[in-house]
Parts: sequence; structure tokens; C-alpha cells
Amino acid sequence: MRELLLLRHAKSGWDNPTLDDFDRPLAARGEAAAALMGREVAVRGWVPDTALVSAALRTRQTWRLAAVEMGEGAPSATRDKALYMASADRLLALIRQAPEDCRRLLLLGHNPGMEDLAVGLAGPGSDAQALARMRAKFPTAALARFTVEGPWAGLGFAGAQLTHFLCPRDFAS
Repeated sequence: MRELLLLRHAKSGWDNPTLDDFDRPLAARGEAAAALMGREVAVRGWVPDTALVSAALRTRQTWRLAAVEMGEGAPSATRDKALYMASADRLLALIRQAPEDCRRLLLLGHNPGMEDLAVGLAGPGSDAQALARMRAKFPTAALARFTVEGPWAGLGFAGAQLTHFLCPRDFAS
């Protein structure tokens, strides 16, 4: 059994309207949410073997803050420009290229592709409550966790089971 974690980047800042979208940094709220989600991944024992991260600044910053909280077991991220604003089909194609020895893969990217992919992957046996929440909204720093049977190369839409959908507000104190 394999696990797939789909993480949307944390809240980005809009302080500088002259910045290109690709270069927008995280907002302070996003920094806190990225760290929070990294801690939650670690507490649950979901630290990935492989992390594919969009090359955009806000996704790289999200990964850096989350990975610190995951501890020494967190992998170095593979940055990929192809993840930037990619469609669900493109994201799925990238997942299918994951190494077969990878048991837990984390993909960190952007909406609408991440949300479209997550909803599209959820097949029979998915957690109904998690799926309903995810379909309603896939906010910044949200994490969808799936189990996947078979090789990455064979993964298709409706081919995974959604087990959890977590948002930073779930852990706000």
C-alpha cells in the first residue's frame, strides 16, 4: 500500500503588487500554517519518502517550514517548474513518474489543479466526511491523504482512497 499526500501551499502575501505571481512569498499567517501542517504530518507518522514541490517561491517556503517540523526524516524536495499552476492531468502524470520504491509521496502545489486532482483521485472507499469537506473547499495549507494500491505508474482518476482531509483551522487553538 502506498500513500499520497497532496498539500496546497500556505497563504501567500500580496504586499507587493509588482511581483510576478511565481515570486509571491508567504504571508505571516501562511508561515504559521505551513509549520503547523508539518508538525501534524510528523505527529501522525506521515513523513514522506519523496517530496515534489512547485518551484514557485510560496511553495518552496511552505515546504521548508513544514519539513523543519517533520524533522530529520523529511526528504530533500525535488523542485519542479512543471508543478506551477499545473492541471490535474499534468499533476497525475508527474505522480505516475514517482520512483517505485517510494512508499509515501508528497506533492506540494497550487489550486485549482491540486483541488481538481484530489477530488478526481477519490475513488470507492474514500472517507465520505473528508471528501465532502474537500469538495466544499481546498484552502491554503490543506492536506489530502490518500492510500494507493498498485504502482504509481498505474494510478488513475478514482483510483485512490481519500482517508483524511486536514486544514490548519482544524488545529487552531
